[in-house]
Amino acid sequence: MPKTRIKPTATDWDRVKREALQDAPIAHGVADGPYDPNDAAAVAAYWQQANIKRGRGRPAGAVKRPTLNMRVDADVLETFKATGQGWQTRINAALREAVAQGLSKA
Repeated sequence: MPKTRIKPTATDWDRVKREALQDAPIAHGVADGPYDPNDAAAVAAYWQQANIKRGRGRPAGAVKRPTLNMRVDADVLETFKATGQGWQTRINAALREAVAQGLSKA
């Protein structure tokens, strides 16, 4: 197995460690951010009021819907996909309508 080469970074880790050990104040100006990181009360107040947002992706729904893996005819799938974004939701609506009308047994 070939060795994996780790790409060196431009970070001076020795300097980072020295400064961390010194526990020196962090240089801060008004344009640097919403609070002074050297002021513990300001940091706590900022994070107390912070609105943490979810990452990428669709927001969680109120009702957890199961994932379904099924086969459909290619022309049916292409017809729904041709309607653009949201085609999965439209398939769900069509199935819901069929259920509401009462599925007949074949």
